Amino acid sequence: MVSQISQTTKLNNGVEMPWFGLGVYKAQAGSEVEQAIHNALEIGYRHVDTAALYENEESVGEAIRTSGLKREDVFVTTKLWNTEQGYESTLKAFETSRQKLKFDYIDLYLIHWPGKDKFVDTWKAFEKLYRDGYIRAIGVSNFKVHHLQTLLEQAEIRPTVNQVEYHPRLTQEPLKAFCESQQIQLEAWAPLMRGKVLDDPVILDIAAKYGKTPSQIVLRWDLDTKVITIPKSVHRNRIEENAGIFDFQLDETDLKRIGQLNKDERTGPDPDALVF
Repeated sequence: MVSQISQTTKLNNGVEMPWFGLGVYKAQAGSEVEQAIHNALEIGYRHVDTAALYENEESVGEAIRTSGLKREDVFVTTKLWNTEQGYESTLKAFETSRQKLKFDYIDLYLIHWPGKDKFVDTWKAFEKLYRDGYIRAIGVSNFKVHHLQTLLEQAEIRPTVNQVEYHPRLTQEPLKAFCESQQIQLEAWAPLMRGKVLDDPVILDIAAKYGKTPSQIVLRWDLDTKVITIPKSVHRNRIEENAGIFDFQLDETDLKRIGQLNKDERTGPDPDALVF
């Protein structure tokens, strides 16, 4: 059972990654994202997830530097945007992100979307950056099984993480099973389905049973299904509420009830439709 906010899972390369973190998608650069991160770190979060697309990497780095914590105490993820895929362009884009964050290294670097046919060359650049010591772990985001199979056929280093849309209405069971078989850790974005799942009668019923909020039930379900989760918020009360999930565990019946809510319903694009 994941019983502490800073508790980690060991990735397939031995790096320890916290099960729980703060997402900063759509958080405004400057005081908004910096205050959100300061609040989260005060509450006990030790994992922050950003991306080049979010245009707040500089503020993320500043928030961590001014938090009073050591750099090595906070696990930081950023991601390569689609327009930068390809070997040389990836190397340049990574350095841009690293300079914006003002870090010597990044804990986890992800390919944001697979696209059509560049991700293998992109991955070779990831492998170089990993071998050169600039990244502690490399992974992917929004990869389906067939993307992973193509990558694994040609990769020298296996991805550590696949960050995908994952919530009770998109449980991605075949993908989850494949990732588990390959020792690739699944991580959830949009774990609360951007709020759309929080008024589901099943979630409300389970929340009443445990004396928890609907969002806490869904985030606990992530952990109890062995999926890393990174809910996003800039509001301290919500950041704190989201973290109130470490003093209980869902029983098998409730895990099954939530899993049965799956409708293969996405809030974001289907990776196969986002071709570039």
